[in-house]
Amino acid sequence: MIRLIGYFFGIGAFLLLGVAAAVAIYLGAITKDLPDYEVLAKYAPPVTTRFHAGNGALMAEYARERRLYLPIQAIPDRVKAAFISAEDKNFYQHPGVDITGLVRAIAVNLQNFGSGRRPVGASTITQQVAKNFLLTSDQTIDRKIKEAILSFRIEQAYSKDRILELYLNEIFFGLNSYGIAGAALTYFDKSVTELTVAEAAYLAALPKGPANYHPFRKTEAAIERRNWVVDRMVENGYVTKADGEEAKKQPLGVTPRRGGAHLFASDFFAEEVRRQIIQKYGDNALYEGGLSVRTSLDPHLQIVARKALQDGLLNYDERRGFHGPIKTIEIGGDWGEPLGKIPSLSDVPEWKLAVVLSVDTEGAQIGIQPEKEASGKIVPERVTGHISAKNMQWAYRSAGGQRKTAKSPEGVLGPGDVIYVEPAGEEGEYRLRQPPKVQGGLVAMDPHTGRVLAMVGGFSYAQSEFNRATQAMRQPGSSFKPFVYAAALDNGYTPASVILDAPIEIVAGGQVWRPENYGGGSAGPSTLRLGIEKSRNLMTVRLANDMGMNIVAEYAERFGIYDKMAPLLSMSLGSGETTVLRMVSAYAVIANGGKQIKPSLIDRIQDRYGKTIFRHEDRTCDNCNADDWASQEEPVLTDNREQVLDPMTSYQITSMMEGVITRGTAAGKIKLDRPIAGKTGTTNDEKDAWFVGYTPDLVAGLYLGFDDPAPLGRGATGGSLSAPIFNAFIQEAVKGTRPSKFVVPEGMSLIPVNRKTGMAAVEGEPDTIIEAFKPGTGPADSFSVIGGLDQYVPPEEILRNSPQANQAVTSGSNGLF
Repeated sequence: MIRLIGYFFGIGAFLLLGVAAAVAIYLGAITKDLPDYEVLAKYAPPVTTRFHAGNGALMAEYARERRLYLPIQAIPDRVKAAFISAEDKNFYQHPGVDITGLVRAIAVNLQNFGSGRRPVGASTITQQVAKNFLLTSDQTIDRKIKEAILSFRIEQAYSKDRILELYLNEIFFGLNSYGIAGAALTYFDKSVTELTVAEAAYLAALPKGPANYHPFRKTEAAIERRNWVVDRMVENGYVTKADGEEAKKQPLGVTPRRGGAHLFASDFFAEEVRRQIIQKYGDNALYEGGLSVRTSLDPHLQIVARKALQDGLLNYDERRGFHGPIKTIEIGGDWGEPLGKIPSLSDVPEWKLAVVLSVDTEGAQIGIQPEKEASGKIVPERVTGHISAKNMQWAYRSAGGQRKTAKSPEGVLGPGDVIYVEPAGEEGEYRLRQPPKVQGGLVAMDPHTGRVLAMVGGFSYAQSEFNRATQAMRQPGSSFKPFVYAAALDNGYTPASVILDAPIEIVAGGQVWRPENYGGGSAGPSTLRLGIEKSRNLMTVRLANDMGMNIVAEYAERFGIYDKMAPLLSMSLGSGETTVLRMVSAYAVIANGGKQIKPSLIDRIQDRYGKTIFRHEDRTCDNCNADDWASQEEPVLTDNREQVLDPMTSYQITSMMEGVITRGTAAGKIKLDRPIAGKTGTTNDEKDAWFVGYTPDLVAGLYLGFDDPAPLGRGATGGSLSAPIFNAFIQEAVKGTRPSKFVVPEGMSLIPVNRKTGMAAVEGEPDTIIEAFKPGTGPADSFSVIGGLDQYVPPEEILRNSPQANQAVTSGSNGLF
């Protein structure tokens, strides 16, 4: 018997050694290809990039995986407790694998064998970290063994808090959100520290299967699972029973946070910043890099700019007439369902989509597009309203010519027509609206730094994402003229220099070009000031021809209006194509005294670790970082920007453009309590209407025009269309700020001259103006005219058109024609 026992013991020992050897060989093979768990020390997951306005307000977020990385110290205890209770209640006790939990899971699975129930898992949080970071999700024995081995090694290498930190920042919660911080924002629009017990419990329920506990499609299952997590929190001592019962009574309260731009009216601005980040750093940096981007956007100015441009576009569009309904739907049954499916202009919350239910001579009865729940379902409640005849009278005229001018609402709308409306003040009363066909772009900038404070790229970003402030290449027309005159003032001319305003004929390449003044006619010899105030085309062409287009082209490129400008005379009238942003940047150089600026929408960019990797402000400050005071010189902010225009020239051209506001093409359109300069611009056939202007501390510019360039209509000039929009913006923009004046550079002489002849004025002489002259220059002693007459223009015609020139000649002065 003893021999038999020994025999069996030997066989057992041999088999045991064989099994141990086999296990050792198997484990050796398994561990040979195990991933390096030390990579967890350098964990850098894809993190959301966030844009902030100049005041710090969150502007937009971009991510492939909505994740914000949080250190474990920043995660509240109740949130950690929810996940530990839901996933691994013995997390702080086990060495990586929970043996007790594993045995329990095996027992339950054996008990449920053949019942069709899903097998119960026993993975610890550490095992889930090993799987999520280092392994695949294959349901195999090999993977589970690798997972267990890695879990033991991870527990030896890292603290429990570090493992929990990795877990909470990596897991997927559904709705494209990753990590607890991203999930809190996505589901509840809250930071992690603001989560209630019920909210934390719901988030802790999601990692098991976000689709199984969807807040809207699987609401009952979601609440049941959340309550189960709350019960576990109570059972484990993290929450009192009373607080647990209160938490279970709460609704899910999920309020999904939308992506893209979050700050009202900032869509065009945010999209332009997004394009610049991609161009500078690439797609991965934007969508995974966790950048923190501080932009230059001023939220108040952005709202003011949006309203000014939208109102201007609508005023023009409504004067042109009604384009017709958006579409027509059936209203026999529940009109709310088909109406609710039509997309509206999400960034124009003042407007609502509506369907016409009935119409008579007094007005139209309408049904308002029903609201949508967070799940996307259309609410059952139906709201109606009314449009009186007076609130749609502008639409009696048809813009498309499909019908004749209507005499009552019945000739404008019909039942089933889908339209836009806006509350008109009285309860239930609305005004008919329509998205304009005309578009435009507006930019506002700090002239001293180049920081773009506001940008509007069109009527609505939801209507069209094309940014007309930065992407639309348009002819600036007469708004380009100040740079022709600035080049002249820099090259020997003065504001009192006299140029002939008379017909001119240019022959080039066998073709004849005969430019004309807007509205025709000519004024004879006139000063440069008069030429820019009245926006004289003929004078500008003669001036450019006299000093040479190569000089004009060099100045246009120096100011950044064009990268490369053809030295053609027609370009002196703004026939080239550029953008609003470039024009505003060029005017900013004049406004700040001639200093070069770099227009920027971005103040600073920080990486995920808080390190600054870009800063727009590149000026240096000497002695700013001294540790203590040792009688050294005060810190000096060194301005190393290039001087691209003589400061005296800047003041002269500014003074001349102040005249545009007071006496010229924008007279009566701009009303402000402080000095302001600017220039109108109108292109051929009135296809674009511009205005660019500035105070000492703010420059802004805009244009109006159709995306497919077409005439805006007779009289549609920069002065009549764009200047009033600029006025509406600038009045609100400077409200509450201290007025300042344009600084006269030291050394300039202010001399009274005759505004028409440019000659020195005697005391009491009418039409006198104070003109600024550089040292060594001044008003002419005799009447001299720049720009000779072409042969086909009789001198007597010029004299007849210019009494001042006639007087100068008959009085014996040596007029040079």
